[in-house]
Amino acid sequence: MNIELSGKNKTVADGITVAELIAQEQLETPEHVKVAVNDDFVEREQFADTRLHDGDVVEFLTFMGGGCR
Repeated sequence: MNIELSGKNKTVADGITVAELIAQEQLETPEHVKVAVNDDFVEREQFADTRLHDGDVVEFLTFMGGGCR
């Protein structure tokens, strides 16, 4: 099936979960990622239970530290 992941078309396995997608994408800090599916945030506790569907739009949002001296 096809999804849009962070603005790019991607082919993934049918019925993939958010947790499986995160693992597949090998995110550097998966413990710090927020995920939105079709503009709705998915709670971390629901990653393993949230299945994606053809045409879904998925965004990975990671927070970065920083600041000024």
